[in-house]
Amino acid sequence: MTTGGTEIFIRPATPDDRDAIWTILEPVYRAGETYCIPTDITRDDALADWFAAPFTAFVAELDGKVLGTSHVGRNRPGPASHVANASFATHAEARGRGIARALVIHAKDWARQQGFRAMQFNFVVSTNADAVHSWQKAGFSIVGRLPGAFLHPQQGYVDALVMFNDLTAA
Repeated sequence: MTTGGTEIFIRPATPDDRDAIWTILEPVYRAGETYCIPTDITRDDALADWFAAPFTAFVAELDGKVLGTSHVGRNRPGPASHVANASFATHAEARGRGIARALVIHAKDWARQQGFRAMQFNFVVSTNADAVHSWQKAGFSIVGRLPGAFLHPQQGYVDALVMFNDLTAA
């Protein structure tokens, strides 16, 4: 994908990407504002979670540097196994450069190729306005609101959103 004349290259993550992924995830997790992850999670536990089945981890490179990551996979097993889920994170220096947009487009395309019919984000923190806006621009709708479901470190209890995209729609 090209953004601002520069090519963003998205590929499956490898064990060699762990340091770069941790550089992206650590400040996000430590801030405690967007993920349901303990703020004191260890590097090893965070990376084990990011790479855990049923998800496939990806990285986004811009100018040869890993500046974003995603993991995409089945939301739930059994009769709901046709619905994908995904998580995304970008390096602070890459924000506003199209990395998240490229990752979500890639995630949707990858999920379609794997036979998924829809993608659902189970828990988007409502105060994460950039993510909510980005996912809506990518075709996701807010289909549910969980009042006070997330304890934000500065704002207290805030809502979490469930967002959904039909991957079979044109």
